[in-house]
Amino acid sequence: MKKVTEDMTIAEVLKMDREVAGIFMKYGLHCLGCPGATMESISDAGNVHGIDVSLLIADLNKHFESN
Repeated sequence: MKKVTEDMTIAEVLKMDREVAGIFMKYGLHCLGCPGATMESISDAGNVHGIDVSLLIADLNKHFESN
């Protein structure tokens, strides 16, 4: 089973399954193709955008658990 962690980049998770784009967008992370998506961790992106990263990670992992 695939597991998402806070230290992964958005791009890494998108490579695992493009369908998670909607989850990132739900949390206000709309720039999925920008350079930051390939360089900064989900934790860093969440902190910059004021997102509860633990909720985002939980939703992402729920997605992968159901597939």
